[in-house]
Amino acid sequence: MSLRKCLREPIAEIEIAAHRLNDAVSAHLRGERDVAEVLLHQANDQVVRDWLYSVWGKETQYNRRFRVLNNPPEVPKDQRAKPRDATNETKRAIHMRDGYYCRFCKIPVIRGEVRSLIHREYLEAVPWGTTNDSQHAAFQCMWAQYDHILPHQRGGSSSIENVYLTCAACNYGRGSHLLEELDLIHPGLHSARLGNWDGLQRFR
Repeated sequence: MSLRKCLREPIAEIEIAAHRLNDAVSAHLRGERDVAEVLLHQANDQVVRDWLYSVWGKETQYNRRFRVLNNPPEVPKDQRAKPRDATNETKRAIHMRDGYYCRFCKIPVIRGEVRSLIHREYLEAVPWGTTNDSQHAAFQCMWAQYDHILPHQRGGSSSIENVYLTCAACNYGRGSHLLEELDLIHPGLHSARLGNWDGLQRFR
């Protein structure tokens, strides 16, 4: 089987939702809260949620393992690299390298801190409950992750060489599997997406 760049190719509805979120933030910054709220509601698209659910969570046709490799095995918790997560300095460097797009599937991503700010401003239009179904579909799908290419559980460090920016689907869909087990190409072997998407950082 040929190698894949991502677990599942993105659908057009994700880009449409991203445009709506971008326009919503622009409207908010102009003081047009009513316009922003409508756009945020429209971006909460069930089709986007269905795409996400097809990739993350329990094994699906998109994230099932094609091969089982035991090298390297899982490392005992007390022997895993520290820190567990990339530092803020490393995350800044990652965004300088990767922008605000998933390095696997190339969809736009949004940091959790930005989503939280927008949620607090627009509680009804941007729901973020304790269950997956109670969270805004687009923000859930485009949730920026800092993914260990060699998983932390299997000995990977949190250095910039081992951590790439991904979306929630690509991160949680892969879990602790090696790239080779899922027939995935290393994201460093295909170029980062270029574009004007700022991860809605200007909302801050």
